[in-house]
Amino acid sequence: MNDITTIEEALQRIKELERENEQLKEDLEYFKKRKASGRQKHNAKWMAIYNDFVACHEQGMTMVEIAKRNHISERSIYRYKAYYEEVKKKNADMN
Repeated sequence: MNDITTIEEALQRIKELERENEQLKEDLEYFKKRKASGRQKHNAKWMAIYNDFVACHEQGMTMVEIAKRNHISERSIYRYKAYYEEVKKKNADMN
């Protein structure tokens, strides 16, 4: 970056920075309004299935039965199981 030695250079640089700032604000608005894609972890649907998983798992149902019951893949059920075990471990560590 060049050293600014005159007021005119400083004013010019300020104008450049203001234009850049305006562009960044527009970019930020675009990203704020953009819909997030992909799996939304822990949204309402996720939590409903997770809570059902916990109830079924604690009753002794198999992973395959739980997956069929909720119409999701077995892989998803194992994700729920991993999260369940993580939460259970954190709760055990707190006590």
